[in-house]
Amino acid sequence: MGGTGADPRAERTRARLRAALLAECAERPLAELGVAALTRRAEVGRATFYVHYPDLQALAVDACAEVVRDGVAALHAWRGVPDPAVPPPALAGFLAVLGRHAALYRALLTSEGGGPLGELMHRELREYSRRERELAGAPHAALVATAVAATFTGLLADWLHGGITGTPEELAARSWRLLIALHRTPLDPA
Repeated sequence: MGGTGADPRAERTRARLRAALLAECAERPLAELGVAALTRRAEVGRATFYVHYPDLQALAVDACAEVVRDGVAALHAWRGVPDPAVPPPALAGFLAVLGRHAALYRALLTSEGGGPLGELMHRELREYSRRERELAGAPHAALVATAVAATFTGLLADWLHGGITGTPEELAARSWRLLIALHRTPLDPA
């Protein structure tokens, strides 16, 4: 919500609200959370909350935006030619962070990969992947970027909702091999 040149007081308030949301969601589902409890924990007034966010879902998406950026960065945390057998360590780290606040992320990322977190993850990952493929001169940048974004967002949703099991390290290894395969699949008819 804030940007460069933003009021530092406003950013501090938003940071307090984001931290309070994560703390509250560690104790109860987002659907059971109220603005009053959140603002008490953040030590801000209810009116202050509404100055910054129209509702709790908007705050939750803002709180998750950093996680989305971390996820996109984790998937691209390698240099040179990626080794399908060795996922970037940041990928397992990202998945471990998600696991710590799984209830919140499940509320924002539906089991089908939709919801505000799913849409944000898909959009950010697709754009980053497309840009990287274009910079590398790889063919079909938009097509592959869409496949990568949809695949990873879907895997994440299924893992958070229990459709796929495994530790963060196991999921990182499996999804990494799959994503590398997508990048390497020949798309032109031979």
